[in-house]
Amino acid sequence: MRTNAGLWWLLAAFFFLVAVLYTGWNLISHWDTNATGGQSYWETVTLSIEWVGSVALLFTAFMGALIAFYIGKVHKAQGGELPEDILTADIDDGDPELGEFSPWSWWPIVLAFSAALAMIGLAVGTWLMPIGFAVFVVAIVGWVYEYYRGYFAR
Repeated sequence: MRTNAGLWWLLAAFFFLVAVLYTGWNLISHWDTNATGGQSYWETVTLSIEWVGSVALLFTAFMGALIAFYIGKVHKAQGGELPEDILTADIDDGDPELGEFSPWSWWPIVLAFSAALAMIGLAVGTWLMPIGFAVFVVAIVGWVYEYYRGYFAR
């Protein structure tokens, strides 16, 4: 997590530098058009800033700093190093138990198809959504029934 926090601080500094360079470049590029408008110097400077890009880059820098601060606080509060931060750790040291999977089952594909059908129903026509929900019910019942019958049962 130290590396992640460092990367986010680096991104925050980069976006802050880019925001300053972007605003300065915009001021320089519009110097001649606003200087001849008959206004005072400070009115000219404030009018020539392209606000959307400057504010977006500045807020992106603030977002990176916020994430870096949060990750740093979480790293400090966890009370130890993660296996990802230890150079001598093996891959399986950070491998958690994710649950039980059934590599032989086709029901997850049917479940994904039902979700895709329901989402297409939102875009194409609402008549597809009930069909997607019906396929969803069939997939859930089939998946549960598969575990009820046991491995590879016919």
